[in-house]
Amino acid sequence: MIDHVYISVTDIEKSLAFYIEALKPLGWRAFGNYDAASGPDNVPDLFGLGDATYVSGTGVGSSIWLRRRNPGETGLYLGIVCDTNEAVDAAYTAAINAGGLDEGRPADRTYFAPGYYAANVADFDGNRLEFVHKAWNSAH
Repeated sequence: MIDHVYISVTDIEKSLAFYIEALKPLGWRAFGNYDAASGPDNVPDLFGLGDATYVSGTGVGSSIWLRRRNPGETGLYLGIVCDTNEAVDAAYTAAINAGGLDEGRPADRTYFAPGYYAANVADFDGNRLEFVHKAWNSAH
């Protein structure tokens, strides 16, 4: 689980469409934007996506905020918890169908630990997602 992460991208619309589709099988959705004009100078415009718990406000959840990349910034790697191996498969397939780049098909990754099942994709800007199910984690 993640609380929140900023991901810097070059094309907000294209990236937002990618993340919405890639995370949809895991119950994530776009929930709103933050207009920088309403806050401190060092906080940019932000475009929010959240898991069902975060969006509903019923508990501690996770969110991702896309922001326009500044010159010289680099990409991000983000691991996202999946409750089952099937959820890993679904998120990977959705991400690839949304235009993501394959960086590791869904598979057991026993070199990390027994029961570690994951898949990896990259978006258009070199940001990387790992969809991961760890057998020792109970569903939440």
